[in-house]
Amino acid sequence: MTSNAWRWIPNALTLVRIVLIVPFAKALLVQAYWFALAVFVIAALTDGLDGFLARHFNWRSRFGAVADPLADKALMVVAYLMLTYTTVLPVWLCVLVLGRDLLIVGGALVYHYRIGRFEMAPSIPGKLNTLLQMLFIVGVMVVLTGAPVQPVWFEAGIWLVAVSTIYSGCHYVVVWGSRARRSRQS
Repeated sequence: MTSNAWRWIPNALTLVRIVLIVPFAKALLVQAYWFALAVFVIAALTDGLDGFLARHFNWRSRFGAVADPLADKALMVVAYLMLTYTTVLPVWLCVLVLGRDLLIVGGALVYHYRIGRFEMAPSIPGKLNTLLQMLFIVGVMVVLTGAPVQPVWFEAGIWLVAVSTIYSGCHYVVVWGSRARRSRQS
């Protein structure tokens, strides 16, 4: 059997991650933080594995290119929504994180329909922001499991995520705004 017969594995791992969103959300809702943390770690491992397989064996697909980042974003959105709903996180942080994502998606749609098709690649500030948001969520869940962590960490994490979110959102606006102006002048 050729390696092409295994091309479906990265997409299957992405689908597993999508399926894990429901038990993750329910675990956060009922404050089963150990279970939520375990599901989040499994989702992160599947994300790493599907990315490795897609790159290493060139098992890339259009479905994976779209579904993989959507699965990641859905998991993060659910984490921020549920932790805000259960009053663990402040509402303003959730609004900021989700607002940045809506700004990027809205900007991409405007660009697509007014300027033309594009391939949007995540920027370095965007990748750093995603990493910080994920590490913060993991840290919050670790704290919620009862780990002895200093409270100052929680406050510092909130502000670090907030600053990173604002910076990366502004970075996308500046970069894509410049591209839009250049394209319209051409």
